[in-house]
Formats: sequence, C-alpha cells, structure tokens
Amino acid sequence: MTSQICIIISIVIYLCGMIYIGVRFSKKNTQSDEFYLGGRKLGPLVTAMSAEASDMSSYLLMGLPGLAYISGIADVGWTAIGLALGTYFNWLLVSKRIRRYSSKLKAITIPEFFAKRYGDDKHVLTCIAAVVIVIFFVPYTASGFAACGKLFSTLFGMNYMVAMLLSAAVIVLYCTLGGFLAVSTTDLIQSITMTIALVIVVIFGAVATGGFDTVIANAQGLPGYLSMVQTYVADSASSKPYTPLMMISMLAWGLGYFGMPHILLRFMAIEDENKLKLSRRIAAVWVVISMAIAVFIGIIGLSMSKAGVIPALEGNNSETVIIQIASALSTHGVIPALIAGVILAGILAATMSTADSQLLAAASSISQNLVQDFGKKKLDTKASLRIARITVIVISLIAVFIAQNPDSSIFTIVSFAWAGFGAAFGPVVLLALFWKRSNKQGALAGMIAGGVMVFVWKYGIARLGGVFAIYELLPAFIVALAVNVIVSLVTCAPADELVKTFDEVNAKN
Repeated sequence: MTSQICIIISIVIYLCGMIYIGVRFSKKNTQSDEFYLGGRKLGPLVTAMSAEASDMSSYLLMGLPGLAYISGIADVGWTAIGLALGTYFNWLLVSKRIRRYSSKLKAITIPEFFAKRYGDDKHVLTCIAAVVIVIFFVPYTASGFAACGKLFSTLFGMNYMVAMLLSAAVIVLYCTLGGFLAVSTTDLIQSITMTIALVIVVIFGAVATGGFDTVIANAQGLPGYLSMVQTYVADSASSKPYTPLMMISMLAWGLGYFGMPHILLRFMAIEDENKLKLSRRIAAVWVVISMAIAVFIGIIGLSMSKAGVIPALEGNNSETVIIQIASALSTHGVIPALIAGVILAGILAATMSTADSQLLAAASSISQNLVQDFGKKKLDTKASLRIARITVIVISLIAVFIAQNPDSSIFTIVSFAWAGFGAAFGPVVLLALFWKRSNKQGALAGMIAGGVMVFVWKYGIARLGGVFAIYELLPAFIVALAVNVIVSLVTCAPADELVKTFDEVNAKN
C-alpha cells in the first residue's frame, strides 16, 4: 500500500505540473497562429526535444521494449535503425526548407501549406489533407489512450476504461487551454522524464538480475534472440530467418517522418531557421540513445522474468514490461517507490507528448482548414479557438471509443497510423520542397493514392503472404510518389508565380 501511495504521489505531481503549464500558456493564446504554431517562437532545444517527444509516443517505452521482449532484437532493431535514419534525414532535408517556405507563404498548418504552395484557391488539397489528418490521428491518439489505460489497470488494478478516461481528460485539459506553446513546453519536460525513466529501468533491471553479463547470457540462451538476421519465436522456443525483404520493410519506418504533421509543425515553429542545425544534432543523438535503451529494456525484462523478479509476459502483455519493472522497484522502500513513480510518469510522458500534438494538429485541420479555408466561413479569433477546442474534445471521445479494447496492441495501432501519414503526406512534402514541376493535380492524386494504398495493402494484398507480407508504408509510399510525379508531368505546369516563389525560397540554400 505504501509503495502505491508513493507512486500515486509522483504521478499526481507530474500531472498537476502539465495542467499548470496549460493554464499558464492559455493567457498567451490571443490569436490562432499562437494557438496552432506558438507564433514561431520556439528555441532550438525546445524544437528538438518537442519534435522527438511528440514522435516517440508510447511505443518508445511500451511498444519497442515489448517487441524486443517477445521476439528478440531483429524486428525492433531494424525498425529502430529505420527510425533513426528517418529522423536525421528529415531534419537535414526538410526542416529548414519547410520553415522558410511556410513562413513566406504565411501558412500555419500543413494543409494550408499544401494549398498555398500549389496555388489551390478552391482548397481541395486543404480539405483532403485535413481529412487524412483526422482519419489517421484518431487511431494514433487512441493508441496513446490505450497505453495510459494499460498503465493504471496493470499497476493499480483499476478498471481499464476508467483509467483511460482519466488520462485522456488530463491531456485534453492542458491541450485545449495552452495550445502549441503549452504542448511544446510539456513535450520538453516529458522528453526529460522519459530519459530519466529509461536510465533508471536499465540500472535497476541489471542489478536485479545479477548484472549485465547475466542479462546477455540469458538472451544468448534463446535461439536467434540477439541476431539481426534471425528472429526468436517464443511459442516454439526456436528461431526463423529474418530475410532481407523483412529488413527493408522495417527500415521503411524511416520514410514515415517526411509526412508526420505534428513533427513538421515543430520545424515550422522555430524562431530562427539557422538554429535548426543545433536542433538536428540534439534530436538525432537523443533518438538513437533512447531507442537503444528501450530495446535493451526488453532484453532486461526477459532476464527479470527468468529470475522471477517480474512475471512471464505473453502476447500483447509484453508491452507492459516496463510497468512490471517499475512495480518491482516500488517494493524496495519509499525512495524506490517514488522513483518508480517517475518511471511511470515517463510512460505517461511518452504517451501524452504524442497525443497532445496529434490532437492539436487535428484541431487545426478542422477549425482552420475545413471550416474556414474549405468551408469559406470567416471566424473571429475567439470562435476559431472555440471550434479548435471543441474538436480536441470530440476527437478524444472517438479515440476513447476505438481504444476501449484493453487487448489492443499499441505497436500495431501506431504502425498503421504512421504508414498512413508517411504515404499520404511524405511524397507530397518532399516534392513540394524539392521539385518545382510538381503541381496541385499531382499532389492531390499522390495524397489520395498513398492513403488508399495503405488500407489496400494492409487489409488486402499483405494477406497473400510471401513477398507481399511487408510493412504497408513501403509500397504505399512508392505508389504515392510515382502517382504524384506521373500526374504532375501529364498535366499543366505550375503557374509562373508559384515557380518564382519556389525559386526564391530555394535560392537561399
């Protein structure tokens, strides 16, 4: 009972801090561009850590360790490599260009950037892009709510739905109050909390199992567990080959970064584009280290199960490995219990930092892009902010409905939403920034083709098995890119004014 009280104290302090930030920044949101983009005032550290915290959702502390625990390092290792490469090249290639381009066009959302970049006066691109954001952010947000539900139900025996609703309420509260600045500031704090949680878990886990040598020895005793060319099959305690096609499929996770609205918004919001180089270095180093530790936590968790420190975990329950480790730590006294609370706050941080960013992007898509741009309804600042806040609440309710199954896999939900954004937006973003011949017809066709192909491949073609059983992002991205290029070439070239703006933006590079 004492350990649970200490854990609750740590978590409550953390949650109150997040709400306080929301209240504090609520007074600064006097205009919609401040609510959605923070008035482009982010510093390099906040930009870097906010982008990566909003990227590293609950799959960092639950999905990745859980996958490593159950199947070894091949699946999760190739995924992590793809994500690390994607992170670096997104910062290197996209960040400065989209910051400069969006600023020149005075675009404060991704759909608005598409419309102004391609001269879409009818805002058809805006409408389709906003719909894509809502479609794929709802399940993405649901994965975060599911993580919170699993956390509290596993730890305290709470009802899953009650735990999820309470967590969602806190996220919605500080997001609707504080807007982008609150979300970005809390993301910075959350990234620090996540880092502390990762380090503590590794140290405690290694000590509890007899040291790192024991951890590695236990993993080596399982066939294919520590191999990057084989994967461990828990059901039969055997291994199977990890083929080059599977490696490429997992590396394709990196393509998703080019289309993530909540990450692209961080690039657009930095106060000075020349500071993006520093942000890139900070982000790349943090991502590599955090993912490596997350994978190692899965390995440590397996060793702790063998030692009887935590229970053996099967199936999707493997995603609770870090919760089980924190629970074990909390039994060693008041101080360890408080530290365990920090670890669990780190899980909440990983979840909240992504969910809040997604909710804000979805809110801007509906309030700014659908209602005002596409619907041609001019709203004053108060009305616009009111609709944005209502949107956050409505999307949260839908996400709660989707996440009501406690057996849902966080990793699976995230992977699908990630593929959707990567395929629908990734090629459009890259061609918009790097190819002046790209036009609105190509962008629209590519966006629709990418989004549709994600569904077609995952729920149709992939079920044929064999070479078709690959991550849906890879084929969908290729199809979307090809469609965008082909349609752009067979339709009219962009207007001279659009080409001139493109040349002006890129002349500074």
